This record gives sequence, structure tokens and C-alpha cells, in this order.
Amino acid sequence: MPLPIPVYFAQNRRMENQNGGVAKIRNFVKWAITPPQSYAVYLVALFLVAGGSFYVGTLKPKKAVGFGPPPVSVPRN
Repeated sequence: MPLPIPVYFAQNRRMENQNGGVAKIRNFVKWAITPPQSYAVYLVALFLVAGGSFYVGTLKPKKAVGFGPPPVSVPRN
């Protein structure tokens, strides 16, 4: 017994011809997941992650302000 649901939910054909930012991102993702480009996208992402982690690893932490060497009167163990 089919219900007349499609009558109430007519398709909006205007939404299929989007030219906005979302459509550009969607088109890029479609392009990026096809096999020849997907290998290049994967390698670029891998190099970006590796380079970013290397860069973050080479940063030197800031010295704590207000903490100097311990006073001389502290006994040694």
C-alpha cells in the first residue's frame, strides 16, 4: 500500500545548481577522492602532518618566570 508522501515533499531543483562555497568544497572533495588524485592528496597531507610535528618538536619551551635556582640553604640529600 503506497503512501502519497512524495506529493508533499517535492524536490527543489534550484539547490542542484549551487555555485557557492559549499558547492566548491563538495566539488573539490569529489575530485580529491578519485584514485589518481587521492594518492597525491594523501602524500601532501602526510608531508604536512610530518612537517608540522617536526616543527612543533623543534620549538623550545618558554622558561618559567619567577623560578630561579634553589636557595643555597636547601640541604642536599
